[in-house]
Amino acid sequence: MAFWLTLVTVIMMLSAGIGVLLLRSELAAVVATSVMSLALSILFVLLRAPDVALAEAAVGTGLSSVLLVLTLRRVGLWRISSSSSQSD
Repeated sequence: MAFWLTLVTVIMMLSAGIGVLLLRSELAAVVATSVMSLALSILFVLLRAPDVALAEAAVGTGLSSVLLVLTLRRVGLWRISSSSSQSD
């Protein structure tokens, strides 16, 4: 059971990492980074390191995601859809 859960977690991390590289939207890449960090914290729990998992979940998933999204907003790269139809 633990082997399969670890395997699914690693596959989720790999697919999120590939998603970060291939996604065109910066916001989607930030979400994929958060998913990868959350999967890593689950992996730390499976490896019986709950203190490291808690730190990864708080810093990696929480704080880093908020900082990256605020940076995207500040720089002006905040976009939810790739096709924006604004009329002047």
